[in-house]
Amino acid sequence: MDIRKVKKLIELLDESGIAEIEICEGEDSVRISRYPTGTPQPAMVAAPLPVPVAAPSAPAVAAAAPEAAPAAEAEEEGYAVTAPMVGTFYSATSPDTDPFVKVGDPVNEGDTLCIIEAMKMMNQIEAEISGTIKSIKVQNGEPVEYGQTLFIIDQRTAS
Repeated sequence: MDIRKVKKLIELLDESGIAEIEICEGEDSVRISRYPTGTPQPAMVAAPLPVPVAAPSAPAVAAAAPEAAPAAEAEEEGYAVTAPMVGTFYSATSPDTDPFVKVGDPVNEGDTLCIIEAMKMMNQIEAEISGTIKSIKVQNGEPVEYGQTLFIIDQRTAS
């Protein structure tokens, strides 16, 4: 199998959030996985990201940053709508149209909140509860990660 094809498969795996892919081409076979499985089949595991080493004077700054992020997340109450996949966030069907929702808009369970494009497929993300959009955490066209908070819905204002 051509090494360029293998590299392209690794890129697709990184972009899509898929945990594993196996391709057979004639007698050639390649299996690429994010996690080692312990099976005797040959597997190519995506390399882990390098961990940055902090300078000796940086630990105080590094320790303060993680504490600030959870505090900012914790101060906003409500139901967090999270991304079910890796992709690109779109607030509307096209740049010319109004967004599906804005801050302050009431939503009902099942209403479309946004679209996440993943691997050239448009996936509508729907409200899981009724309430009012309290905040939108992502900008239009921004990449999102699995589990990233997209919206905060205030349930107390549900009708």
